[in-house]
Amino acid sequence: MTATLPTPTEETTVPTDAPLVLPFADPRCQQVELTGGKGASLATMTAEGLPVPPGFVITSAAFEAAVDSEALREAMRAKDVETARALVAAAQPPRELIEAEYAKLTGLVAVRSSACAEDSAGASYAGQQETFLNTEGLEAVLHYVVECWLSFFTDRAVFYRQEKGSLEDVAMAVVVQQMVDSQKSGVMFTVDPVHGRKDRMVVEAARGLGEAVVSGETTPDNYTLSRAGDVKRSKIVDAERVLSDAECVALAQMGSTLAGLHGQPQDIEWAFDAAGDLYLLQSRPITTI
Repeated sequence: MTATLPTPTEETTVPTDAPLVLPFADPRCQQVELTGGKGASLATMTAEGLPVPPGFVITSAAFEAAVDSEALREAMRAKDVETARALVAAAQPPRELIEAEYAKLTGLVAVRSSACAEDSAGASYAGQQETFLNTEGLEAVLHYVVECWLSFFTDRAVFYRQEKGSLEDVAMAVVVQQMVDSQKSGVMFTVDPVHGRKDRMVVEAARGLGEAVVSGETTPDNYTLSRAGDVKRSKIVDAERVLSDAECVALAQMGSTLAGLHGQPQDIEWAFDAAGDLYLLQSRPITTI
């Protein structure tokens, strides 16, 4: 089942009896209005049997329940971002529900923002909100949930939402996901978005965590692959390639699977762990081709 993303101008309405916390495996977690683009993508890939690290979502209903949503919308209508931030900073996440799901995970976790209008056909909200990696302990998770909520109200995020969507759209979810011991990670486009070639895939890869690639903090290797995974062109940063030929083939196969399941080209975040296993951390539609 493919998650259907709302257009950025749609008002996202959340039922008053909506769940506040949902594990990826719950079918309701695929509802974008509850779990945002990132959360719904991870839940959808989980349901498809793809290699997604386990996790859960603090839903947009939890955000609505934690803040005075009418006061928040009124502040946004008035473009009073400081008042909006103060309302959000005082919010309390659903501690007991989060604790119950967090207890099912092992090791470090990532706490990732998931806006409910993100990554639609008309806009990509990737990078607009915060992600906190290598988080340990319930108190830290609760703290970063609020920080993710607050990141929806930075000057940059508010400006982008004003341009692409609606200032009154305050629906926001947060993903908590078990960290992968990433040895190699990065992003993959299942078409060549620059040259518009659908017979090519483009992969950016670096050692360690993929967030450095997504955020532009590190210069990754760049590979142009055939749909079978053969390297047609590459730009290698260090003396040794990050990806082996076998890893390029594995990525191409996974990319073809995802694009086929979702019916359109995908922008994918991925990681290989120390055992050489491939994990999917995000998949969203490519909005530029």
